[in-house]
Amino acid sequence: MAAATSGLLAFLCLYCFFMLYIHAPCASSTSFSFNFSDTSKDPCANGLKCVGDAKFAGSVIDLTKNDRTLPINSSLGRVWYGKPVLLWDAATGELASFNTVFSFLIFQDPQYPKNQDGSFNAGDGMAFFLASYSDSSVLSNSSGEGGNLGLFDTTNRFNATGDGRVVAVEFDTFLNPQWDTTSQHVGIDINSIKSVASEYTDPHDSPGHKNLISDLWMTATVKYDNKTKLLTVDLDIQGYLYHVNHTADLKLFLPEQVAVGFSATTGSSAELHRVQAWSFNSTLEKKVTPIGSMPPAPSPQPFAAPEITSVPSPKLVLKVLVPALAVSVCGIVGLLLWHKCRKNVKANEATNDSSESDEQHGEADFERGVAGPRRYHYRELAAATGDFAEGNMLGRGGFGRVYKGCLPSDVDDDGRMVAIKKFSSESSQSRKEFEAEVKIIGRLRHRNLVQLLGWCDSLKGLLLVYELMPEGSLDRHIYNTESVLTWAQRYNIIVGLGSALRYLHRDWEQCVVHGDIKPSNIMLDSSYNCKLGDFGLARLGDHGAGPKTTVVKGTMGYIDPEFVNTSRRCTQSDVYSFGIVLLEIVSGRPPVDRWDPSFMLMKWAWSLYSEGKILDAADARLRMGDKAAERQMERALVVGLWCTLREPEHRPSVADALYILQSEDKLPDLPLQMYMMAAAPSFAVGERGAFSSSFSSGGRSSATTGTTRSSESSTN
Repeated sequence: MAAATSGLLAFLCLYCFFMLYIHAPCASSTSFSFNFSDTSKDPCANGLKCVGDAKFAGSVIDLTKNDRTLPINSSLGRVWYGKPVLLWDAATGELASFNTVFSFLIFQDPQYPKNQDGSFNAGDGMAFFLASYSDSSVLSNSSGEGGNLGLFDTTNRFNATGDGRVVAVEFDTFLNPQWDTTSQHVGIDINSIKSVASEYTDPHDSPGHKNLISDLWMTATVKYDNKTKLLTVDLDIQGYLYHVNHTADLKLFLPEQVAVGFSATTGSSAELHRVQAWSFNSTLEKKVTPIGSMPPAPSPQPFAAPEITSVPSPKLVLKVLVPALAVSVCGIVGLLLWHKCRKNVKANEATNDSSESDEQHGEADFERGVAGPRRYHYRELAAATGDFAEGNMLGRGGFGRVYKGCLPSDVDDDGRMVAIKKFSSESSQSRKEFEAEVKIIGRLRHRNLVQLLGWCDSLKGLLLVYELMPEGSLDRHIYNTESVLTWAQRYNIIVGLGSALRYLHRDWEQCVVHGDIKPSNIMLDSSYNCKLGDFGLARLGDHGAGPKTTVVKGTMGYIDPEFVNTSRRCTQSDVYSFGIVLLEIVSGRPPVDRWDPSFMLMKWAWSLYSEGKILDAADARLRMGDKAAERQMERALVVGLWCTLREPEHRPSVADALYILQSEDKLPDLPLQMYMMAAAPSFAVGERGAFSSSFSSGGRSSATTGTTRSSESSTN
């Protein structure tokens, strides 16, 4: 009997193991990590393949020439992992997810000859790539022409096929007008040197910015999610962040097995391209064949022991089942007792801290949709603001107030200063706007968007916690008579706002329509870089999907007349508001003037444009005789008018508007008769107030006047 019992138990164990095994997903993975600064071995002979001018230089890999005795222009180098990576499985159609992180430097060598003005001609850039794998060569058909970054040649640069197929993340430092929109950018290339998505990394003269040619070590993180098909790129330049992404099914563009690595080139211009560390990890989960479709198992062989029978005795059944049932019952009883004790502990905590009142309205459903920002207790935020003291109030609007606060060290390790928005309990829209902000902005990551740090959903109030923006809102500075924003600062703000909207409309995984773009919602950090905030009216949608019907809300002067007429919000509604803000930033005048009802910014600007005097709309305090700056002002004013054309289909996308703003291309020819129709629509009254001095580090200021103007022109 003992032999029978142990045999059956062994059979049960094997059966359970078999069932677990056939249900466990199989995975194929590739994982490696190199730290070139901590190795004495040449990685080009130990795991990596280096071709062209790429070579190990002791603590880094130089992708292009780094020879002090010879010119370093007209150089090409590639490095890739020495084994193929399985990107997708043809048998199952399954696609891999991957994540790679690398530290690199693009360096303008001071020993390389300078221009007459002392500057360098940087170029051309480098790229991380996935391409067709070959033991002997990768991307062998590409040319050494600098602008192709070693990825393409002149014949396939816009439509690579066969072994020339490549998906790359480019770090481009040179403007090739035929396919580049900016002089330096991070871009995603899919079988074409013309990026499907890109992020401008700002020119030399942008105050406080760190960019690709700042001669700083940078860290790039490239991720691909096989579920969402989203390829994301995050670039960290010493704490300054850039982001770009694109949705693509990579198995449509690349073969099953790929090479992963780096490529870099210099053309007539030159720079060094150095990689210090690189890690890569990919996982391909293969589908498991369902049990029903598996071939029938062979008949089991009989046991050799004669005393074992095919039917267990009742005693044997009892010996197996009774302990199993006992364990199950004990487990269930223990689980019930644990659950009851947990409820009692929670009840005691609620009794001992009745002032907390953090039991939410629909907490479970709401929290399931929140990822990223942390949840704070009401008492923590009350303590941070001195119980929401009047002296800590930064601004107020139609749906609440904003306070300055300092999170205590036991709540936040850094004890950071924050801005806390407290929604009005009387506002019927507070709950909807609160949830919209948490669920939308909590998932967004862009350097020109205000970062949401956390939230609180309490019976004592709804609160949002943001990073504190030391210079407050833009309107506070546009209408400040004591100090004037320079044109360089204003231009930087315009480009930053455009970059944020391009990310929302095109580059994020879903399309986000902000719905309330105006200077009081544009915040400034200590370097006067702009960050767009207040996503209470924002709505999500799929890229390319039609706009959804919604309740008309917005602020007078900034709301799209077409939205008022149709109640259909879309990206072109944001484009209209963007155009108005451009006109306001350049002219220093509001869209409608409370003190002069006859003045309407759009009509005035269109009138000047029709007379060929659009530059006269620029703030006189900005016109200092700098011709280059005045050309930028004129360009911004014309683009502003372009964005406010009456018919949405005639307006540009934000990406197109941003391109014209930053390029020297011909300005669009606008219909001269538009100024006759450019009256601000009297029916476009707002239904919200604004925090014009929100997130400021100081107390209430002249910005409050701007808020009053907006709020009093609104219906709350």
